[in-house]
Amino acid sequence: MDKTATLTWLRRISGDIASVTIKRLEDTLPWYADMPPARRSAVGLVAQAGITSFIQWYEDPTSTPWIAADIFAAAPRELLRSVSLQQTLQLIRVTVEVTEERVAGKGNDLREAILLYSRDVAFAAADVYARAAEARGLWDARLEALVVDSILTGEADEELPSRIAALGWHGHGEVAVLVGTTPPQFDVDLVRRTARKLAVDVLIGVQGSRLVLVLGRARVAGHDTEEVEDELGFQEIAARLEPSFGPGYVVLGPEVVALVDASQSARAALAGFAVARAWRSAPRPVEADDLLPERALAGDPLAKQTLIERIFRPLQAHSTDLVTTLWSYLDNGRSLEATARELFVHPNTVRYRLKRVSEVIGWDATGPREALILQTALILGSIGATEQTRRRPALRRPPR
Repeated sequence: MDKTATLTWLRRISGDIASVTIKRLEDTLPWYADMPPARRSAVGLVAQAGITSFIQWYEDPTSTPWIAADIFAAAPRELLRSVSLQQTLQLIRVTVEVTEERVAGKGNDLREAILLYSRDVAFAAADVYARAAEARGLWDARLEALVVDSILTGEADEELPSRIAALGWHGHGEVAVLVGTTPPQFDVDLVRRTARKLAVDVLIGVQGSRLVLVLGRARVAGHDTEEVEDELGFQEIAARLEPSFGPGYVVLGPEVVALVDASQSARAALAGFAVARAWRSAPRPVEADDLLPERALAGDPLAKQTLIERIFRPLQAHSTDLVTTLWSYLDNGRSLEATARELFVHPNTVRYRLKRVSEVIGWDATGPREALILQTALILGSIGATEQTRRRPALRRPPR
C-alpha cells in the first residue's frame, strides 16, 4: 500500500480507532472511569486530536513539527490540573497500543511512524506539564513572599488563611519566626529538606540581605503521645537550620499558638535582630527574649511590656520583700553580705529570697546576663508605676 492509499485508509478508520481507544481507557484505567462525564469527554477529545494530528504529521512530518503540542490545545485548562503527568502518559500508551493493533500488518514504515510520533507526543506532554509546574512554582514563590511580608508587617487580612492553605501549610501547632542574613549562595531546597526531616513546615522570605523563616510544627494525624513529647523545641530546630543562614546574628522569635499570630513572633525577632550586635557574646542562634534589655533600650515597646509583665508585676504581686531584696542585691553588685547589711537580715535570708525570685519568674539573679535583664525590668516597672501614680486622678471631697 502506497502512502496516499495509507492516508486514505487512516482517515477512514480514525473514528473507529478513537472509539476503541475510549473503550480501552474505560476498561484498563480506573481513574478514567471515575472521572466526571465532562472530564471524560475532554480526555476523549485529546485522544481524538492525537489520532487526527498523527495523520496530518504522517502526511508531511517536516511541515508541522509542532503538531504534537497542538494536541493538548483541545483540552480545557482545568483538565491539566485534574490529570497528572503519569495519567497523561498512560493515556498516550493506551492510544498508541490501540493504533498499533489496528495498523498491524500494514508495513513497518507505518509502525515506525507511530512509535516516532508517540515519542514526540510524550515529550510534548512533559513540556506542557513542565511549563505548568514552572508557572506554579513562580506563583507559589510570589504567594509565599506575600504571606511572609504580611506576617512581618502584621497586616493580616481575611485572605491570609486561604493563602497559607494554598501554599500547602500542614502545621497545626506552635509557630516561631527565625531571622538572619541571606547567604551568598542560598539553597532553598536544602532548607525545605532539612525542615521536612525535622517534621517542620517552613515559609521562606528572602528580603535582600535578610532571610526570614516562619517555622511551624507539622503534626501528622495518628502520631502517638510519645512522638509528640519527643518533638524538638524551636531552639533546637533553629540550631539545625542555622547553617543555612549567612554570617552574622540569627534571632529566634518567641513561639505563638498559630500561624495567624506569627506577626508577634516576627516583631520580636526583627527587633532582636536589629540590636543583637549590642550583646558581644550573643549565641547563634539567640532567642529574641534573651535580648529584652537591648530591645527595650532601643525603644521596642513589646520588649518593655514583656519585661514588666513577666518580671516586675509577678514579683510585685507576690511580695514586696522580693522586689526590695532584688533591688538591693543588684544595686550592691550582687553581693549577699552587702545586701544583708542594707536590709538588716541574715545572708541566708537573702539567698532564700533570691531563690524565690527565680521560682516566681524563672530568671536567676546570680547570673550576670540575667541580672541585667532583671535590673532593666525593675527600672521599667518603677518608671511605669511612677507614671501611673502621677496620672491617677485626685479624689474629690464630697460637698458639705
